[in-house]
Amino acid sequence: MKKTIILLLFTVFATISISAQEINWVTLEEAVELQKKEPRKIIMDMYTSWCGPCKMLDRNTFKNKDVAAYINKNYYAVKFNAEGNETVNFKGETFTNPNYDPAKAKRRNSSHQLSRFFSIRSYPTMVFLDENGEFLAPIVGYKTPQQLELYLKMFKKDDHKGMDTQQAFNEYYKEFKAEFTN
Repeated sequence: MKKTIILLLFTVFATISISAQEINWVTLEEAVELQKKEPRKIIMDMYTSWCGPCKMLDRNTFKNKDVAAYINKNYYAVKFNAEGNETVNFKGETFTNPNYDPAKAKRRNSSHQLSRFFSIRSYPTMVFLDENGEFLAPIVGYKTPQQLELYLKMFKKDDHKGMDTQQAFNEYYKEFKAEFTN
């Protein structure tokens, strides 16, 4: 009887831990260092503290077990407050937010220099970088797990390289079969 209860508890906790898988977020500097050891693309979540769709992306998409597993296996994930006060060293430059106002930490603040570097104008925006830290594309707005899956797989497989027109992307989109669950 005790063995059965212990086995049952082990199964429940194992199931909970598998379904609660989370993305392994790192800083941009850490991601660039990790790329030197094991080249992978980077996905950077550019968010703000006041952004409702950013919070939905965290809650509904980044917490999805399929999204988290795929990102952890194939990307380095960076979460970056686009109006925060972090100092970031990237591509030989130092990026700060010289107009950051701590009194506005929970509402709109000035845009971080790194956000301007990537030309981010709305939130959330996911920035994809290649294995050398070169900019690939921004994906703007809230995405469901299945919508994000398209971009995660497209950039991972370098399928974006053959898409030089909107029509080419539309064809790719039409043929794409989402596998991630809700």
